[in-house]
Parts: sequence; structure tokens; C-alpha cells
Amino acid sequence: MVPVGAFGLFALVSLAPIDPVQSFVGAKMMQVGPEQREAIAAAWGLNDPFGERFLRWAGNALSGDFGNSITYNAPVLEIIRDRFPASLALIAAAFAFSFVLGLGLGTVAAATRGRWPDRIIRGFSVMLASSPGFWVALLLVAVFAVGLNWLPACCAAPPGLQADEATLGQRLWHMILPALSLSIVGIAPLILHTRQSMIAFLDSPAGRHLAAHGWGSLPLAFGPGLRHALGCALTVHLAGAGELFGGSVLAETVFAWPGLGQATVRAATGADAPLLIGIGLATLLFVFAGNLAADIAARLLDPRLARRNPA
Repeated sequence: MVPVGAFGLFALVSLAPIDPVQSFVGAKMMQVGPEQREAIAAAWGLNDPFGERFLRWAGNALSGDFGNSITYNAPVLEIIRDRFPASLALIAAAFAFSFVLGLGLGTVAAATRGRWPDRIIRGFSVMLASSPGFWVALLLVAVFAVGLNWLPACCAAPPGLQADEATLGQRLWHMILPALSLSIVGIAPLILHTRQSMIAFLDSPAGRHLAAHGWGSLPLAFGPGLRHALGCALTVHLAGAGELFGGSVLAETVFAWPGLGQATVRAATGADAPLLIGIGLATLLFVFAGNLAADIAARLLDPRLARRNPA
């Protein structure tokens, strides 16, 4: 999977209509002539055939050299290593928030099926699913940062401090709005999936048996029903890790969060092919890890899968 993904990423970046030499020259405010532009292109190997450029890049990548970023003038792996923890922390916070909220609201909707809480929660889910992520981020900034002045709207630390110089409390305070805007990506599908899974349990013979013995809808849903729906909800949420990673690009751009998402935007606008390919491969591995974790979680939380598919 990784070799095919690497080839596809390299081909897409090579076919991009942006001229990397022009982007580099413009970013550096340099005045260069045609001969100098040709020399830069030759130094980067841009004039070589596609196959030769890919094989050279693949050979270097196998030895751990993914090239140097044009935008940051640093090795690609170094940029990913420095920026990935910030993105991972943001994604983890959004993952936890959206999981707890989506699971809880989906359970309440199932327990109050057909009544006003269920209708409100389903309407809320549809609204979230149809709302663009960047619009939600800007709305959060307008309300909580500009209007109410409750939360900071920028960066991972207070002005004048680097992220590693800020305290844990300051970093968490600055993470609230980016994590909230990013969590929107995963809440709506989780609410609707949990609702359907919970309704299936409540209508099952086991659910009806417990209800006949005096269990109310909410205690039944948040008790045995939650244990029934937890495995499926976690599997669905982990499988959507790629969407969270994609959503982090918008969230980090709006909130100037110093992670891979912000680096991706700068690399794309600057035609920084080495960095784009490196981030693309990192994303591919992240999505693969999310799907693998979803499969493992499904087996651990649902013993029926382990019995059905013995090792």
C-alpha cells in the first residue's frame, strides 16, 4: 500500500500546475534571470524525466532521506518530527471530545426516540454534517474570541512565548477553540451511528426483557445498551481518523496552530514537493494506524468477532 501511495503522491505533485522555481523565487524576493532559473531547476532535478526523478526519490527515501523542504529550508523528516506532536495533540483532543459528545448524544437520542430530545439531537447532527469546517471555526472565533473575549483565537501559546515555553495550562487553554472546531468533523456520524446501534439493542429480545423487568429507557441505554454500542462506536470513530487529520489542515490554518496542517498549506501554495510528499506519506501511515486500531478495538470489545475469526 505504501509504495503505491508514494507513487501516486509523487505523480500528483509532479502534475501540479504550480511552478516550484517561481514559488521559491517569489518567496525569497529574488530577482533572477532565465539562466539562473534554469540552474535552480537543474539543481533540483526538475528537468529530468518523471521515471528517473521518482526512482531517485524512492532510493533516497528508502535510506531515510526524504529531501529538503523548499519552504522551510530544512530536512522533511525534521519538519514532520517537530510539527507532528502539535497536530497529534490537537487531533487527540478533538477525538476525545467528539467521541464523548457523539456517544452521549446518540444514546440520549435512542432512549428518547420519537420525542423532542431525539428530534433536536437529530437536527443538530444534520446541521453539523452540513456545516463547512472553516465556517464553524470562524464562527467560534467570532463568538468566543472576538464577541465574548473568553478564549484565545490564535497560536499554541500566549504572544511572546514559544509553545515549549508555555505552561501546560496555557497550551490547553489555547487548544480549546481549535479542538472544538476540529471535533465537528466526527460528532455527527457518531451520533447517528450510535443512535441506530442503540435502537437495535433496545428493540432486541434482551433489551425488551430488561425493559419488562422495570428498566427505564435512559438507565437501560446508559447501562447495558452503552456496553453494546461502545465497540461499534469506537470502531467507527477510529476508522474516521483520516477525516480528523484532513480537518486539522483547516483548523490549524484558521487558528495558526503550529502543526503539520499549517505546514501542508504552506507547502501546497509554495509547490514544496518534498514536504508535500513527506506529509502525504505521514498521513497515509496515520490513516492506516487508525484503521488498524479500529480492527483491534472491534475484536477486543466484541468477543464474537474473535470467536468468528480465530487466529
